[in-house]
Amino acid sequence: MRKKVTIVGAGNVGATTAQRIIEKDFADVVMIDILEGVPQGKALDMTEASTLMKHDSIIVGGNDYKLTEDSDIVVITAGVPRKPGMCRDDLLNTNADIIKKVVEQIMQYSSNTIIIVVSNPLDALCHVAYKVSGLPRSRIIGMAALLDSARFRAFIAMELGYSVSSVRGLVLGSHGDQMVPLVRYTTVAGIPLQQLLSEEKIEQLVQRTKNAGAEIVRLLKSGSAFYAPSAATSIMVESILSDKNKIIPCSVYLEGEYGISDLFVGVPVKLGDCGVKEIIEIELNDEERNSLMNSAKAVEELVNKLKKTGYL
Repeated sequence: MRKKVTIVGAGNVGATTAQRIIEKDFADVVMIDILEGVPQGKALDMTEASTLMKHDSIIVGGNDYKLTEDSDIVVITAGVPRKPGMCRDDLLNTNADIIKKVVEQIMQYSSNTIIIVVSNPLDALCHVAYKVSGLPRSRIIGMAALLDSARFRAFIAMELGYSVSSVRGLVLGSHGDQMVPLVRYTTVAGIPLQQLLSEEKIEQLVQRTKNAGAEIVRLLKSGSAFYAPSAATSIMVESILSDKNKIIPCSVYLEGEYGISDLFVGVPVKLGDCGVKEIIEIELNDEERNSLMNSAKAVEELVNKLKKTGYL
């Protein structure tokens, strides 16, 4: 039996994620949205393209969550996107309400699924999905640290003029201004980044990574990034469904790892058929650990706001 992935939200992120998954041909996809006709029309368009792209994955669109029954993975992209001048945190209450309602519907039909949250503010919304679903922590995963790491790598490759495939980089922490690009763990073909760029230039790239999402929002003027987020999501989905056991930085619920408890924070994990198989604790120096703790505090502030408004 083919694997089944549900994507909630047929906007740019959701539809592009669906396209990437079916073109890799490792799962069938259901795309759900509250707008009548939108998921159906996009699914039909992708189906017609399948003859040209030569894949056999099936995609259907709809508005009824009955279509999502027995999903192996549910990807949640639904929510209000950022506008210029907004930060991810500005979306908190509106998107928390959307996530709550989505997860309640999903759990009626797929009680043992794996949920990947893409909506913002991502780390806090993972907490909502975790509480509402009642699933074990291994089955609630946020897509952010992989995206942030990809952006960091891209900026380094652009600066040096080298192939991005030669760049290895890692970003931990929250998906926001307090994210933690780990320069000490960043290499180009095995060469430490500090041997290739000045501290000043590296700091510029770190700051650009932290503001990468806002940079795209500002350029687009309407909407936010979707090509890179969908690419990151499809990699996570493939690692889980194909049991690849890839080491991928994701937002996961920590229970003492890195000295952090009861929060979703981006750290490297082993992703396989049951979701998070292992949380990998890498050695951090004092500066890196302090930065990660500050990042976790930023998530905690949002979680506390959700508790006050009754979402947690």
